[in-house]
Amino acid sequence: MKTTSTLRLALVISGVVVALPGCSAIDRLASVGEAPPLSAIESPTEQPGYRPVRMPMPTPVAAVHAPNSLWRSGARAFFKDQRAKRVGDIVTVQVKIKDKAALDNKTTRTRNNSEAAGYDALAGYAKRLHKYLPEGVDPSRIADLTSTSTSEGSGQIDREEDIETVVAAIVTQVLPNGNLVIEGRQEIRVNFEKRVLIVAGVVRPEDITAQNTIDSSKIAESRISYGGRGQITDVQQPRYGQQVLDILLPF
Repeated sequence: MKTTSTLRLALVISGVVVALPGCSAIDRLASVGEAPPLSAIESPTEQPGYRPVRMPMPTPVAAVHAPNSLWRSGARAFFKDQRAKRVGDIVTVQVKIKDKAALDNKTTRTRNNSEAAGYDALAGYAKRLHKYLPEGVDPSRIADLTSTSTSEGSGQIDREEDIETVVAAIVTQVLPNGNLVIEGRQEIRVNFEKRVLIVAGVVRPEDITAQNTIDSSKIAESRISYGGRGQITDVQQPRYGQQVLDILLPF
């Protein structure tokens, strides 16, 4: 009997584990009561899903060195500075996002159609048609079609975002035209909540200030993510089952 009870318990536990949504839930169960661990510092180029940026490039121009001259054609500055310009260099990104959008629209559409068709003489063949038509048919109202359609829609969007922070990013690529591909990741853990800030994109060396900083508005193809995970985020998110039902249920 003891062996049977143990086997049943093992089957129940196995069923619960299988029902859990992937290894993520198992990892979270293993860390119950503990703070979320911080990710190890790794090269962005070695992260899963990383792909080098490929963008249209101008035709390369060979550098020409003039004799007896300190200036080199294509040089961006006369004196060397400490701004980021090579792979592995660090640049400070000042993230300033202040976005506000308010949209309100309403559309109303109504259409009425009415069509009527009949015959009076029909080139002398009207009497012959009575042989095939039911008695009491009015020849002036053989067909009478009426349709009405009404459509009304309204939508309203009121959004406001305000984020201001600073993050250090690393140059991961130098494109053939000299532009820099940067990517930065910052993790902050406060008690049992971890906040993650990710910044990535393409910048021009000319937009980097003498203090080796750049504004987030000057990042092309920018990808900025600010979020987190932990106990507070778990409470704010609906349960896995509810999220699945929201996707599958049509009503």
